[in-house]
Amino acid sequence: MRLSAIGCTAMTAAMLLAAAACGGRQEAQTGSTTAAGQCQGQQTTGITDTSIKLGGIYPLSGPASAYGDIPKGIKAYFDYVNAEKNGIGGRKVEFVVRDDGYQPPKAVEEARRLVEQEQVFALFQTLGTPSTTATWDYANQRKVPQIFVATGASKWGTDTAHPWTIGWQPNYVSEARVYAQYLKQERPDAKVAVLYQNDDFGKDLFGGFQRAIDGSRIKVVAEQSYEVTDPSIDPQMRNLAESEADVFLNITTPKFGSQALAADAKNTGWNPLHIVNNVAASITVLKPVGFKNVQGIVSATYYKDPNDPQWKSDPEMMLYYAKMKQYAPGADPTIPYHTFGWAVASSFHKAMESVKCPTREGLRDAVRALDNVQVGMLLPGVTMTTGADDGFPIESMQLMRFKGERWELFGEVIDTRKEFGPLTN
Repeated sequence: MRLSAIGCTAMTAAMLLAAAACGGRQEAQTGSTTAAGQCQGQQTTGITDTSIKLGGIYPLSGPASAYGDIPKGIKAYFDYVNAEKNGIGGRKVEFVVRDDGYQPPKAVEEARRLVEQEQVFALFQTLGTPSTTATWDYANQRKVPQIFVATGASKWGTDTAHPWTIGWQPNYVSEARVYAQYLKQERPDAKVAVLYQNDDFGKDLFGGFQRAIDGSRIKVVAEQSYEVTDPSIDPQMRNLAESEADVFLNITTPKFGSQALAADAKNTGWNPLHIVNNVAASITVLKPVGFKNVQGIVSATYYKDPNDPQWKSDPEMMLYYAKMKQYAPGADPTIPYHTFGWAVASSFHKAMESVKCPTREGLRDAVRALDNVQVGMLLPGVTMTTGADDGFPIESMQLMRFKGERWELFGEVIDTRKEFGPLTN
């Protein structure tokens, strides 16, 4: 569907009321035409009839630099639609990426640069709970959409004071509920040892797990935290091994995920069921440890694995492989972080197609009104749905187990909204 200002007609008294309903504030418009009718007065900075400028913030360097593969997948998708689909609704997408090194103060600096100097239409995919937490006050004060942030913190969907910020991936509390349900069914008397990152990300998932096992026979018998500045988590892993727990819940980012998997493999006297959270479940995390050392570990996912042969003939996966080769020839398409980037860029495309006013306010409203939107790279049965009081676009996951050299899905897709009820603070 082509989006333009043409559909907004001159104001009548009745449409003045519609304009009020669209919301927004009067301010100087930059780099674009001004929409008429009900869209008049809304922010059009960074968007014209022929272009959209987005800004992303990622740890291209530092302890979480593995996530630097995500914007490569995003850019490949946008390059593809720009060259072959005339952009999104006739608008070519420019994607500007900044490096914050996984440092919240740096993220704030880069957000300001993107908004005030680059004049972006929206912040798209600020990565990490600490960095997004540091920037969302600024984005909301400036009334700049902070769309589909690359973090599953539950507050992106439960907080009502930041309507311009919204997540994308399943939130960490819901992910924790999936692991808890799995243990209740498979190991109802489990003794669990937990390693978690000592920030909002780690505490969110760990806290969700603790609440989810409350009232069951599953017990957390040991817990250790680490800082992102720690050179190693070997001391924590030795302490956890001494607990003799039969389940190890690994709540880490990629660098520390690899370290925890390697340390687990070394502890020949400790052989727990190893559950690794989704954000550290990429092949790039497992491969350095050696595939023989990660057999049988469990995680959960919501998008298609480019290494899974069941998607070999899948139209979206075939398109992804072809266009990654064409538009990102130096990037390995088998790396799931590239696939993640492709999926979230495609999700933004779908959201923009539903925008009524091609403005910042219009995008803010559109991502809060997604209705069972299908995205080709998401697993079958996983769709995007939001509402005025539901800021969680994706709330379905499927368990997977590592076998051979890849993940294998098992069980059914779990709709956490239906299975566990609404998520509240």
